[in-house]
Amino acid sequence: MMATIKFGTSGWRAILGEDFTFRNVRIISQAIAQMLRQDKKGQKGIIIGHDSRFMGEQFAKAAAEVMAAHGIPVLLCDRETPTPTISAHILHHQLGGGINISASHNPPEYNGIKFTPDWGGPPWPETTQAIEQRIAPLLHGEHVKWIPFDQAQKNGMVRVFDPRPEYFALLEKHVELEVIQKANLRIVMDPLFGTARGYLDEFLRKAGAKMAVLHYWRDPYFGGLTPEPNVTTTDELQKTVLREQAQLGLATDGDADRFGIVDQDGTFIEPNLIIALLLDYLTTTRGWKGQVARSIATTHLIDRVAAYHGLGFQETPVGFKFLGTLLSEGKIMMGGEESAGLSIQGHVPEKDGILACLLVAEMVARTGKTLTALREDLTSRVGKIFSTREDWRITEGMGENLEKVKDNPPEDFAGQTVQEVKALDGCKLLLKDGSWFLFRPSGTEPLVRCYGEASTAEQLELVMRAGSKLLGMAR
Repeated sequence: MMATIKFGTSGWRAILGEDFTFRNVRIISQAIAQMLRQDKKGQKGIIIGHDSRFMGEQFAKAAAEVMAAHGIPVLLCDRETPTPTISAHILHHQLGGGINISASHNPPEYNGIKFTPDWGGPPWPETTQAIEQRIAPLLHGEHVKWIPFDQAQKNGMVRVFDPRPEYFALLEKHVELEVIQKANLRIVMDPLFGTARGYLDEFLRKAGAKMAVLHYWRDPYFGGLTPEPNVTTTDELQKTVLREQAQLGLATDGDADRFGIVDQDGTFIEPNLIIALLLDYLTTTRGWKGQVARSIATTHLIDRVAAYHGLGFQETPVGFKFLGTLLSEGKIMMGGEESAGLSIQGHVPEKDGILACLLVAEMVARTGKTLTALREDLTSRVGKIFSTREDWRITEGMGENLEKVKDNPPEDFAGQTVQEVKALDGCKLLLKDGSWFLFRPSGTEPLVRCYGEASTAEQLELVMRAGSKLLGMAR
């Protein structure tokens, strides 16, 4: 028996058949149901979906059975569903919350539960703590109740529905379809066997793009890869874009909240650059005025683009809930984080990889330029920046050293004076020449995530080498 169940920044994740079991899914569902009823949000109902992992629909039905037994109406998605689609329906139907049975971009042996509260963004710690507090007695014998799925349908507590039409209508408010139609784009898409199948490709086909789609079937093993769009997992996409002479390659992760972009020449483009390019493009075409935000680990190229257009910007800790809250409150027009998360004003306060891919397609269609050409144009106006992230493994005793460095940061680093130290999330050293180094321990793995940025590749290498020496860790 598990001693406890802990929620991280993206919900609870566990290995299938080990801790991720029907019993634990029902326990977590009942804890959520109890919280919703206490907060008087249960009567508003809840939406439940799942990704393409093993037995996702059965786990989703188990969650629905528990909700029905507690008098909470359920909208149950009829197929694999992206996390941003769940968020969109919470807001559109003014629901009490949403559950997606998903482990996002984790390896295939995992599954998970993502809970989205009624404001449509990732939950804050007080919400997940409220769920965890209710889980504890359920793990140790308190009765868990549910009713059979057929009965829940017959009494009207569960309704199976297709969430795509309403979500597509929301996307149409943000993407200029006629621009894509006129460009006659050739696009290759790779959902990495995830939930964007029938979403991103279908939307683009309706917009007039010529589509080729890789991995367009359900594979709970994700082809032996982790469903996270990066330079390694998109290798086949890169080769296909080049071979088929397409203008663009688009990829999404397991639950379609993250994006991966491939240029016409088969080059994978880092999310940091995509966010900066989209900010420049959307500010120009939408006439944005106001503020944008990025996480502390995200490129300062965002700051330069914002300054170029006369926009303000904010820096947040890592975690899209911070950016989502600012979007929800109408304080920013766009929020982005280096781990391929992005959303804009008027959309959902949750990262949306489908939206990001569509906006990139519109940008390429309108400008008629490759992403490499767009980058060159942008850097000619705001200057070049080189960025990297490296994950370094923490060995015994190194955790204490990280705390010592954080408490007593150096005055000089990588041949530069340290002008400012930020402890917003981890420890960030801002140097005199504009370069910076950030380290923050992972909350889920024995790793320290290290980020660096500089105006030249040579200075970036000096920054990362200095970081390795400072922390006493091998790269």
